[in-house]
Amino acid sequence: MINNKEKIFSLTWENTKSQALFLGLASVSIVLPMFIHLQWVAGPIVNAILIIALVFCGIRSALLLAMIPSVVALSSGLLPAVLAPVVPFIMISNVILVLVVDYFQRKNNYLIGLVSGAFLKFIFLFASVSLISSLLYKMELATIVAQMMSWPQFYTAIIGGLLAWVFIKKFNK
Repeated sequence: MINNKEKIFSLTWENTKSQALFLGLASVSIVLPMFIHLQWVAGPIVNAILIIALVFCGIRSALLLAMIPSVVALSSGLLPAVLAPVVPFIMISNVILVLVVDYFQRKNNYLIGLVSGAFLKFIFLFASVSLISSLLYKMELATIVAQMMSWPQFYTAIIGGLLAWVFIKKFNK
């Protein structure tokens, strides 16, 4: 008889597939911001990765991935160095998206979860970045930063969520 501790460390085919998918998604989320410096391209892909990881790899994997792209985007130049203080808020906004989508996904209401999660991500990020940028940056730069972290965040989350939905429908058999 196998006890619970042995089950945790056993490799099953499903566990191996989930780990391989997680590594693939993590790789894309690390490499993507190094080469694609367009918010309208990188944003939807990163948001799709977060939701795909949530559905196929679980909440812990998705939450871990929510932390990676912001750091890579900062270190690769997608986010200018002056935006370093907002990186933790970007991470938290990604976590908000993942948690809200997860909550509604479990209630079989993915699209409401996506729209709600994208909206809450946008509200949190816009409010926190507006506050932080007004304290840290000159007014011109603060306006640019606030614009980057406002409606584009909502739209890229929605587009990414729809991309993820198509992926999930195609491969969730």
